[in-house]
Amino acid sequence: MPDFIALIIIAVWPVIPLFWIPVHGFPRVFRRLGLFSYVVPAVLWLPLAYVIFKNRHDILSDKFQLPALIRACGAVLFLLGAALQVWTARLLSLRGIMGMPEISDKIEGRFVTSGPFKVVRHPTYLSHTMMFLGLFLTTGLHAMGVVTVLDLLLISVIVIPLEDRELSARFGREYDEYKRNVSGFLPVKRTGKYR
Repeated sequence: MPDFIALIIIAVWPVIPLFWIPVHGFPRVFRRLGLFSYVVPAVLWLPLAYVIFKNRHDILSDKFQLPALIRACGAVLFLLGAALQVWTARLLSLRGIMGMPEISDKIEGRFVTSGPFKVVRHPTYLSHTMMFLGLFLTTGLHAMGVVTVLDLLLISVIVIPLEDRELSARFGREYDEYKRNVSGFLPVKRTGKYR
């Protein structure tokens, strides 16, 4: 079962950078596109998903044999990441987690600073990292390890800076103060306090 979940994540993961990098990088363009913004990454993603599905046997057979304790820790990490994802999704709402406030002027996004947002600005990305790393440790799949590293790099180097810029434009000084006092997506203690 963990291998099947990992395969689904490996196949679906490209949607994250294919959607969030353009949406945060070119917000005016995607606001004009509106709901059509969801079609663009889907069209680009479908060929990738097909290749992954076609090569699923190779993907699932290429793995490390990890000790039972590491696999158990991975399962716990995955479950904690999934719980954080659910918590974050509840706070942001389904529309918020799907990025609708970023692509539509008609849907207003809320500036959330409660729950996990008190500790990190982007708990959704932290939850992804926890789930991906947890699945890698549980399954030992090389492809899951690659997705984990790629996600961590893309999120920390590209997506979070673009999203911070977009949120700063949308919420102004309040977000800038929040950004100064709360770390990006790794819980690192900052010197200041936010509420």
